[in-house]
Amino acid sequence: MSSDSNSSSGSLRGSRRPRPVIAIDGPAGAGKSTLASQLARKLGYLNLETGAMYRALGLKAIENDVSLDDEDALYRLAQDAKIVLEPKLGGNRVLLDSVDVSLRIREKDVTDAASRASVHPRVREWMVQLQRKMGEQGGVVMEGRDIGTVVFPDAEVKIFLDADPEVRGNRRFSQTGEATPQKGTQDQAAILEELRARDHRDRNRASSPLAPANDAVVIDSTHMNFDQVMARAEEIIREKTAGH
Repeated sequence: MSSDSNSSSGSLRGSRRPRPVIAIDGPAGAGKSTLASQLARKLGYLNLETGAMYRALGLKAIENDVSLDDEDALYRLAQDAKIVLEPKLGGNRVLLDSVDVSLRIREKDVTDAASRASVHPRVREWMVQLQRKMGEQGGVVMEGRDIGTVVFPDAEVKIFLDADPEVRGNRRFSQTGEATPQKGTQDQAAILEELRARDHRDRNRASSPLAPANDAVVIDSTHMNFDQVMARAEEIIREKTAGH
């Protein structure tokens, strides 16, 4: 599947959605989930966190002892998995085969598994079909790695949220780091190393590598606080949806 937004968009254009799709892409640790959640709440839209779908698949692979390097086995697993996102006020509730895995999929082994599983083209193609179905009527804020380039290349609003790796690592550490200074320093270094590894996989995978869509607006939040990022995102949405 091509990641070229120009070549992909023609197949999806032609019918005007009742409400717009807001696509937020960017690397790990950029703050996409927080931004998407807050925007969806303010706009009264659904917040569809597509990364949770990959984490659910990663968890299913772990539970079924399926190799994360075996594309065929992962594809079969994806076809058999029932993944449901239930948007809630405090964030999505994630169901995997009718079991609530909302907390489990945030753990490190699952996020690592999701990153490895997501590099496989057939797995991504299957997930894209599900994601398009979820957002086809619009009125959604979808965040991930390739929403504006592959899932919805015709999205009315495309934002690419980025920041320097060190800043993203520090933000992630502030959420997960240990309180002990010595142990915390070691964990902070490990978090940054893991983030750089995920960046490399995301930007260099064969299927839909991480990159801004040609018509995306990039927000570099390296020197911005969240309120500033939120204000800029709202400004972009107003500009892009005027008259919708």
